[in-house]
Amino acid sequence: MLLAIDIGNSNIVLGVFDGTKIVHSWRLTTLRERTGDELGLLVEGLFTNARLDRTEITGVILASVVPPLTTPAQEMIQRYFGMKAMVVDHTLNTGMPILYDTPADVGADRIVNGIAAYEKYGRAAKRPLVVVDFGTATTLDAISGKGEYLGGAICPGVTISADALFQRAARLPKIDVRKPATVIGRTTVGAMESGLFWGYVDMVDGLVRRMSAELGGPGANITCVATGGLAPIIAPETTLIQHVDPDLTLDGLRIVWDRNQ
Repeated sequence: MLLAIDIGNSNIVLGVFDGTKIVHSWRLTTLRERTGDELGLLVEGLFTNARLDRTEITGVILASVVPPLTTPAQEMIQRYFGMKAMVVDHTLNTGMPILYDTPADVGADRIVNGIAAYEKYGRAAKRPLVVVDFGTATTLDAISGKGEYLGGAICPGVTISADALFQRAARLPKIDVRKPATVIGRTTVGAMESGLFWGYVDMVDGLVRRMSAELGGPGANITCVATGGLAPIIAPETTLIQHVDPDLTLDGLRIVWDRNQ
């Protein structure tokens, strides 16, 4: 069995694979101050609750965009699983050329998302893709029809924008991100919900449309895949996102692991 760990700015996502199938997955809140032992106790509790034996894990792969947690996670894996983790970065053989001007700047999550999206939705048709990740930041990544990572766009996440409105505007309340009943809000909360929700829907559609034009010219036949915590809420209201895949990052980690065996 393979343990895949994705350390993001808001959540740490863990998945256990038996072959190509995810048999267990968990989501923890990211706290930058956690030590290796604290992470180990959390993981041990998750395994115990799922009735999984840690000795069944034969490999661990790690992607992290939170540097203060990368070393503690590696220490936890060494201490609690007795092995060294494979850490995804631009130097690892992922099977996807990174054509970014500075490959080291590309987050590991964006790399594995692109790999999984291409393998699952793009390789057979040799079709370009745009991968939208609704996380702490909303990222859009372009993958060529040849399976090359080209680059993308990074926007403030929906939750970050909601928090900024609350913090910087004295009379605006803190709200949750959800689809409002109407576009024209008749209360302050309704107006904020409309601006956040429909604003992000149209922002994503607009960026995907512009990326499509650059990938293959006007009317380019591309595939758009979404992942991340808010993808199930926002993606159905867009016109260009065709697939919502909550396990995309974990699948990408598994694919990278397989390619390096």
